[in-house]
Amino acid sequence: MQQSLEKPSLTAINENIAILRQAAGFLEIQTTDFPALQRNVQRISASIKMLELNLSDALGLDQEDAQGM
Repeated sequence: MQQSLEKPSLTAINENIAILRQAAGFLEIQTTDFPALQRNVQRISASIKMLELNLSDALGLDQEDAQGM
């Protein structure tokens, strides 16, 4: 994940969210024998989905701005 004092770009944020999605997928596979952990990983996955939805609109606007320049 990006560790910087400068403001991260939307693309960098999107990449970090993708890393979170991969980690959640890995955890979901690993927690099949632990129902409570499995439910919490599903909650994490839902939160990650919300991050993706929140960012998708901003990414679209950012890309339109870049093309318009």
